[in-house]
Amino acid sequence: MASIRNNLNHKSTEFRKAPPKHYEIKIVRRKTTPSWFMASTSVEMQSNILRDRLTNGKTLVVAEGYVFEFERRGYLQAGAFVPEVVTEHPELVKQLHEEFVHAGSDVVLAFTYYGHREKLRLIGKEDQLEVLNRKALAIASEVARETGMLFAGNICNTTVYRGDDPDSVQAVRDMFTEQVVWAVEAGVDFIVAETFAKFPEAMLALEVIKEVGKGVPAVVTLAASGRDVTAEGIPMEEACRQLEEAGATVVGLNCCRGPKTILPLMAKIRKVCKGPIACLPVTYRTSSEYPTFHSLIDPGSNQHAFPFDLPALCCSRREIKEFARECRDLGVEYVGLCCGNCSHYLRVVAEEYGRKPPASKYSPDMSQHFMYGDKSKFEQNSALLKTFQNGSS
Repeated sequence: MASIRNNLNHKSTEFRKAPPKHYEIKIVRRKTTPSWFMASTSVEMQSNILRDRLTNGKTLVVAEGYVFEFERRGYLQAGAFVPEVVTEHPELVKQLHEEFVHAGSDVVLAFTYYGHREKLRLIGKEDQLEVLNRKALAIASEVARETGMLFAGNICNTTVYRGDDPDSVQAVRDMFTEQVVWAVEAGVDFIVAETFAKFPEAMLALEVIKEVGKGVPAVVTLAASGRDVTAEGIPMEEACRQLEEAGATVVGLNCCRGPKTILPLMAKIRKVCKGPIACLPVTYRTSSEYPTFHSLIDPGSNQHAFPFDLPALCCSRREIKEFARECRDLGVEYVGLCCGNCSHYLRVVAEEYGRKPPASKYSPDMSQHFMYGDKSKFEQNSALLKTFQNGSS
């Protein structure tokens, strides 16, 4: 762990479970926040633009899923899943941001997911860490300015957090700190901290955002496994409630579960959380038998589908539409899609949430189809349609 630590000195965090069913974060003070990034007491804390955008029944549609989409397009390697495309093909990153806004995203999320120190170290490119992060932030900022959308920074699970190891906790804190600092310097409207299976790591991410974020609001989302609890056994709704009480503007779930298996948990979260909640599932057909996309079985090979054969288990647009409708009825204010997201899916979510993004100009109109369309116009093709559908005339 020493190889990924820097010389910053902060608080360390230890997790403990206190009976009967209350979970706390015990803070052990070391030294104060580094002087090189202490917020000036003369600078007023910025208003919470995120909360302002989510009050009085207002909502945000948010595109995630950059990792899987660039892997699908051949610009990101499955395995480490590091966003090298940011520095290798920045024009494509900008293009995808623009594409998602075109489809209805209200937020441009900087592509720094898995762009942290541990992941860069894993592929031997730790020296490119700051360049990659600042470049991703600059690209997202440019698109947000050009389109008038919100601009968000992004931190995520580190894969190396171990709550019983002070060195691990400190290393993770340092990784979060440097990414939050760069995001704040880039002028983000808020920071997304996402895909945490471990509650203490999520709480540590929130703590760092509050500590060095200079008032920038936080969205914190957990990743639910096959059980309805965090890695430590905390019910997801309780974990979200505590994150909200600790100062997160938006809390909820992202990744791992598809629409069918994430929504029951969202209903529980809605009951206990007072503020805005977030729901961003993967776009695959998870079920009670296979609750996460890691557990899905490819029907063709009878092998685990993750990640290469997940396309065999994609949701239909109708299923995404139903998901968005259920989220809307449940009162989910911050809605989107994670791994597997594509523009045609996001447009469906945006339209179900009452938007009419530019991409709606091209929403399907099957009345114009020569076989499926208006029978008064295409009656002569009815026999041909039966041939295609049934295989016989």
